[in-house]
Amino acid sequence: MTMIAVLGNGRVGGGLALALTRAGHEVTVADRSPGSAADAARTARVVINATPGARSVERLAALREELRGKILVDVSNATVDGPDGLPAELLHPGSSLAELLQEALPDTRVVKTLNTMLHTVMTAPAALSQTPTAFLSGQDPQAKEVVRGLLADLGWQREWVTDLGGIETARATEAAVLFVPHVIRSSGFAPFAVSITR
Repeated sequence: MTMIAVLGNGRVGGGLALALTRAGHEVTVADRSPGSAADAARTARVVINATPGARSVERLAALREELRGKILVDVSNATVDGPDGLPAELLHPGSSLAELLQEALPDTRVVKTLNTMLHTVMTAPAALSQTPTAFLSGQDPQAKEVVRGLLADLGWQREWVTDLGGIETARATEAAVLFVPHVIRSSGFAPFAVSITR
């Protein structure tokens, strides 16, 4: 059992919180009330960033002390949305949200994952007709092993998880969000994920 704080209570955060609670973890979801995120982060071992990516750096930098020594699992993408509300371009070209979070939170171990799929796949990977891939990016091997364990609790088999290396590799996975609007317009709003097949 791990004490987990989820920052963001939309479809992504809510889904992850429910699934991790069902897996036996003690999960706190921060709401929008003042001090809620700080209180949740302070008592957790692992904090999940499911806040809108465009403001994540600002919001989490304000929690620098509460996040000191913690594992921060970043599942968000920072994009500029088009008129239809779908991602149109990256907010941080030449870098990534994960890298900026690690820079803003030097005493926190940031791990990027689960950002290359529709939110429903995060907690039900086996529901797809083909095997999806979850990627890991981060500087700390031990933190990534903890995240691997949480992914297993969400239904991700170990061979479905690929460790890409350091936090800078999040640039590649975050760029994959640019596929999303085209896939949705082509095939509809149905569950999908990036998959590496060999």
